[in-house]
Amino acid sequence: MDAEPTGAGEAEEAGAAGGPDARADAPREARDARDAQDAEDAQDAQDAQDAEDAYEAEELAREARRARWAAVGTGAVLALAGLAAALLRLTGSAPALVPFAYAGGAAVCVFAAVLGARGRTRRALWLLIAGVMVMALGDQFD
Repeated sequence: MDAEPTGAGEAEEAGAAGGPDARADAPREARDARDAQDAEDAQDAQDAQDAEDAYEAEELAREARRARWAAVGTGAVLALAGLAAALLRLTGSAPALVPFAYAGGAAVCVFAAVLGARGRTRRALWLLIAGVMVMALGDQFD
C-alpha cells in the first residue's frame, strides 16, 4: 500500500512537470507566437503604406512645383511679348489705346507670374488668359 500512494504522488509530480499545465501553456505560446507574427505583419503593412504615401506626397509636390514654374515662365514670356508690342506700337502711328492695351495686358501677365510663383496657379492661369485677351483687344483697335 505504501507503494501506491508513492506512485500516485509521482504521477502528480509528473503531471505538474509536463502534464496538463504544460498542455495549457502550449496553446498560449502558440497564440503569443501568432500575435507576434500578426503584429509584425501589421507593422510591415503600415510601413508599406507609409512608403506609398510618402511617394504620393513627393509626386504631388513635384507636380505643384512644375505648375508654379509653368505659370511663372508663361507669365514672364507673355509679359515680355506684351511689353515689346507696346513699345513697337508706341513708335508707330497706332492710336494711343493700342500700346496702353498691350502694356496693361503685360502688367496683368506679370501679376499672374507673381501669383504663380506663390503657388496660386489656378488664379495665375485665369489672369494669363485675361492678360492675353486685353492684348488681343488692343490689337483690334489697330
